[in-house]
Amino acid sequence: MSDNPNSPNRPYPLDRTRNIGIAAHIDAGKTTLTERILFYTGMIHKIGEVHDGATTTDHMEQERERGITITSAAVTCEWVQKKNEGVVKLFEEQKQRVNIIDTPGHVDFTAEVERSLRVLDGTIVVFCGVAGVQPQTETVWRQATKYNVPRIVFVNKMDRVGADFESVVGEVRDKLGVTAVRILIPIGAEDHLKGQIDVLNKKAVVYSDDENFGSTFEVKELDAEQAAIAEEAYAEIVEAVADADDEIGEKFLMEEEISIKELKQGLRRATIANKIVPIAGGSAFKNKGVQFLVDAVVDYLPSPLEIPAAKGQDPEDGDKELIAETDDNGKFCSLAFKLWADKYVGKLVFFRVYSGTISKGDTVYNPRTRKRERIGRLIQMQADKHQEIETCYSGDIAAIVGIKNVTTGDTLCDESFDILLEPPSFPEPVIAMAVEPKTKVDQEKMSTGLGRLMEEDPTFVVKTDEETGQTIIAGMGELHLEVIIDRLRREFSVEANVGKPQIAYRETITKPAPGEGVLKKQTGGRGQYGHVVLDITPNEKGKGLTTENNVVGGAIPKEYINAVMNGVEESMTNGIIAGYPVVDVHVNVKDGSYHEVDSNENAFKMAAIFAMKDAFKKAKTILLEPIMDVEVTTPEEHQGDVMGDLNRRRGQIQEMGTKANVAIVRAKVPLSEMFGYSTDVRTISSGRASYTMEPSSFEPVPQNIVEDIIKDRGTAAVA
Repeated sequence: MSDNPNSPNRPYPLDRTRNIGIAAHIDAGKTTLTERILFYTGMIHKIGEVHDGATTTDHMEQERERGITITSAAVTCEWVQKKNEGVVKLFEEQKQRVNIIDTPGHVDFTAEVERSLRVLDGTIVVFCGVAGVQPQTETVWRQATKYNVPRIVFVNKMDRVGADFESVVGEVRDKLGVTAVRILIPIGAEDHLKGQIDVLNKKAVVYSDDENFGSTFEVKELDAEQAAIAEEAYAEIVEAVADADDEIGEKFLMEEEISIKELKQGLRRATIANKIVPIAGGSAFKNKGVQFLVDAVVDYLPSPLEIPAAKGQDPEDGDKELIAETDDNGKFCSLAFKLWADKYVGKLVFFRVYSGTISKGDTVYNPRTRKRERIGRLIQMQADKHQEIETCYSGDIAAIVGIKNVTTGDTLCDESFDILLEPPSFPEPVIAMAVEPKTKVDQEKMSTGLGRLMEEDPTFVVKTDEETGQTIIAGMGELHLEVIIDRLRREFSVEANVGKPQIAYRETITKPAPGEGVLKKQTGGRGQYGHVVLDITPNEKGKGLTTENNVVGGAIPKEYINAVMNGVEESMTNGIIAGYPVVDVHVNVKDGSYHEVDSNENAFKMAAIFAMKDAFKKAKTILLEPIMDVEVTTPEEHQGDVMGDLNRRRGQIQEMGTKANVAIVRAKVPLSEMFGYSTDVRTISSGRASYTMEPSSFEPVPQNIVEDIIKDRGTAAVA
């Protein structure tokens, strides 16, 4: 990296840039918090509410109608830590650029969270002060851990009845297994929420309830009760930072004085290293605690210079590691993390720059396609608004207009810096349905629309059923597919009939087996000949297909090995029980034979498919079904009925508990048994219960149900 990684033309130095996400379980208040941050940073001048369909980042019609976030939205704002008497801030009076991505909370749109976390430097994870750690929060936490993203926790909704800050802090520590320290403790709760205790500065921040949306506050001295709470939390912070940070640890052991600034710097280093998670509490809706939370983002979350440099591979040599240092003066390297069809400007490719800069008129190179493309327009996104920019610098997130042949996860770089960055990974679809246009006129429009939507969303898959000729769409849940059909109608003017949702079952093997396949067509003239011998063994769960080539002595010529592996891959798309994809198999290609004249690639590909089918028949293949983690929150008087209903659905109760006078039941339930559950659980509880679910794993289907699945396979009629 050069001594000064900043270009002289960039508007903000790299060390004053923050790329953060806001992530949480559905309905924890992410979008409301984002709206408040935009208001207090001066990006917007009127606060919009989710329930009014008027927020900045929920700009799709479906989002405004349903009151949920469906697609992640990027916004950019500026923040200056204001001077307050007796309050130490690490970057006081310095203008910071904060790029924010507001992500969905619903599990059906988990891909949006996954790809956002892949390119962000830090995130605010929002928890509900009443519900605490919920299933989707745990998923978001795992995703952030996978990409080593530093986190700050905001315990929101402290104005709600039953809100309990200390209980949520305990859950974060116990359920998520992290060292969490309280930096901003709510003063009061429910109707008596007044402000926050600033633990490190030992001050009270008291927010007004005036018509200025609580944007005014006073920094006061702590009363005796608050001072005792602050002292205890301060001691916790000192101890945690001393354990996690060598510099503070040394001072602590030597019993030297540690200043507030030094402690904050140590907490910053520990947070960026993912050793400590700072926790703040407040209420975004009631405008209490947002400004000091943004101060904490600037104080404790990293700039692009403070995260490890992006690592990639040499496309020609997969074992060779390449580094893209965060430096405007370096060679250009970026990751395309999202595609979006904008109704005004056309196809947008969102990208994060890791090194170098890119300007209008420059050419970018895609190592996957080996093609170059010229950049026509660069824009900075403000949700659904666009701002044209000339240049995009290291650490920036922006969008390119009109670039072709790009998919989610592609690296875009300088041709002289041939590097492949690791793309985000996405879960497999768990639910499918048949779809057909209502009229022949809609046929072409539907194909175009589905193709575009599949380009945008890596968890949405479109395929044609070879037996019935039907178009099958697959996604992460009923809501996911419902939104897709709605977008088809609104954005592409396609009216479609849809079939009953079908479960995306899988097949796998339970024991090793040999397989042999021969394709032999020799009836005068040039024929077809291929012969493959292989073994298959069960792979560990989630590992997918792995292969090895142990052919010796040229039994299968080297030029046909790729064709054999292609045949192996193709055979995995259709199992022998009910034609579902096969997962978690290791294949060892051992032997075979060839004919000097009649052998060709196609013959060996077909022979490999025959060999795999032969092995499947001997390997005791079983059917797997998606199992969901289900959490039901219900008044205690309905707990027994809820549990009885889950048992009837083949559910296995995992955990029961109570919180704020309601019972919480956690269970693992097959997805096939959860259709229509929202209506049923409302009926059971007189409309007072709610539930969430998310994919857990694939497990064997009971034998008595397998026969019914085989019978139903392919018979779902389009409505």
